[in-house]
Amino acid sequence: MQPKAFFFGAIGPLVDTSDMQRRAFNQAFEEFGLDWHWGAEKYAELLAIIGGRHRVASFAEAKGVEVDAQAVHAAKSRIYQDMLSQEGVTLRPGVADLIAHARALEAKLAWVTTTSRKNIDAILQAANGSLAEDMFSLITDREMVEQGKPDPQCYVIALESLSLMPSDAIAVEDTPDSLAAATRAGIPTVAFPGSTAPDPDWTGAVRQVNDLRMLLQ
Repeated sequence: MQPKAFFFGAIGPLVDTSDMQRRAFNQAFEEFGLDWHWGAEKYAELLAIIGGRHRVASFAEAKGVEVDAQAVHAAKSRIYQDMLSQEGVTLRPGVADLIAHARALEAKLAWVTTTSRKNIDAILQAANGSLAEDMFSLITDREMVEQGKPDPQCYVIALESLSLMPSDAIAVEDTPDSLAAATRAGIPTVAFPGSTAPDPDWTGAVRQVNDLRMLLQ
């Protein structure tokens, strides 16, 4: 594989923090006096809704409850960042190998995410050197886009910023909606399902793997 760039979409293709995020949501609910508890199965179902704030708002609407979804999500983000600092993260299988492979090819690496810059910084710190900002030619964040995934805007920005054509890159995504964002931008995309991926419809993926070393064989 000798593309000019590899794009990691979102946090999930690099590190699996889904359960940590689920626990952070539950702690935030407790802070706000909400008698909600998202178990692993329910959280996997809710991941079909892109964006934590939208997830909270949708869940509240379904229950007929009025909540300040933005405030709840802000609390969740604070708790999640504290958890990252305390617990650390481990790269998913093959991530380090693919990064090393890209650097050996002098291919560009981009982290094409629409999460907050605070979450990005917390992940980098929690990775304890296994990820570093200078490994990436570009890291996008929430402030750079008007539309979140599955809209392809973040990928269009990445291609334009790095002066690449869609066929120059390979994207790695961990959920169907995030994969759709990359494929709508015309980028060949590998499905790398997370531990709590929602309904596994990987339509449009060029390949599905559970270890990124499979891309190097």
